[in-house]
Amino acid sequence: MDLYTRYTYEKKWMKTSQKDALRMIEEEMPETDAAGTLKYILSETAKGKTVTLGACRFKSS
Repeated sequence: MDLYTRYTYEKKWMKTSQKDALRMIEEEMPETDAAGTLKYILSETAKGKTVTLGACRFKSS
């Protein structure tokens, strides 16, 4: 499963590694547990959902 991200002001989805996704989560919401949030995002995107966190959106293919 590939993870894709884009900011709300962007038009194109970009393939993202889990390492980069963790960095993005830490930037968007520094007060949360980034690893736990990534685990939640991966579980929801596996169901076909798009998850929005601050100005960043996550989806899988």
